[in-house]
Amino acid sequence: MILTVFANARGVAPAGLALAAALMASTSVQAQEVLKFHHDLPEDSAQHMGAVRFEELVEERTNGAIDVQIFANNALGDDVEVAQQMQFGAVQAAPIPTAKLSNFAPSLQLIDLPFLFPSPEVTYEFLDSDVGMEVLSDLEDSGFVGAMFWESGFKQLTCNHEVTGPGDLDGRKARVMESPLLIAQFEELGATAIPIAFSETYSALQQGVVECQENPIVSILKMKFYEVQDYMMLSNHGYLGTAMIFSKVWFDGLDEDTQTILLEAAREAGAYQREKSAELQEGYLKEIADAGTTTIVELTPEQIATFSEAMKPVHAQFADKIGADLLERSYTKLDELSAQ
Repeated sequence: MILTVFANARGVAPAGLALAAALMASTSVQAQEVLKFHHDLPEDSAQHMGAVRFEELVEERTNGAIDVQIFANNALGDDVEVAQQMQFGAVQAAPIPTAKLSNFAPSLQLIDLPFLFPSPEVTYEFLDSDVGMEVLSDLEDSGFVGAMFWESGFKQLTCNHEVTGPGDLDGRKARVMESPLLIAQFEELGATAIPIAFSETYSALQQGVVECQENPIVSILKMKFYEVQDYMMLSNHGYLGTAMIFSKVWFDGLDEDTQTILLEAAREAGAYQREKSAELQEGYLKEIADAGTTTIVELTPEQIATFSEAMKPVHAQFADKIGADLLERSYTKLDELSAQ
């Protein structure tokens, strides 16, 4: 219809129309597709920067045939609600924390095991390996196409009291994501774990519904948890990875070239997002320190080892749910990568 109107207005010869039609047919997508991209952090986060990079890559490589619309800060609903929307194609793409996707694919709980990953470098190599990609592919049966693991980073513990050993959490109330493994992690330390939505965590801390919570530094800063917590322990006790996923019902309706563009853009944007995450972290930590509302406690290697030992039973408790074979192969892979 657009071509016909143009022809009538400009007098394009039939040969010109044929050429224009051929050029349009050569693009990966025949008509503009809207791609709604959800994430749960503000627009000045590394996650949003990754989303913007994804938008730029996709729109450039599809010649604008896909219109990426980014919805930051849970504008479309929380992560679980959005994942459900993605199953029937109402939202097309999102990086969602693995803990929140574990109900769709139990093997993703592997990523959330306490003290599994020794460093960011080893973490990235593992997640990008055949083992990591195997875990990501387990989401397909639930209606998602996984492209890559993005991240929020290593988790730290905040509380209204100082925590330097496992016993300091005994009897305390801690906010967690809706995840059986993360609930078990705190219960192993004698705490009461209470699942609370990310968007409601600030008020829960402020009102004393819970006394502690765990999150990467970016979330502690951007969601202002430091304003209502007296201590932040630099524990690196867990890793908050996000699975960058597409709605399978939507993705399967695209041609192969477009699918390739989307997957490659998600991976390139994910590598960029990881770089920005690492680059910004020191500044985030300084902002929290400068605010003066939270005492930052750097746990010693000995204290971290004590916590790690105390949380080991969680690995055994979830071995069958994750897959005993997958867990053993993961340990082996991590040992190999750590030795390099």
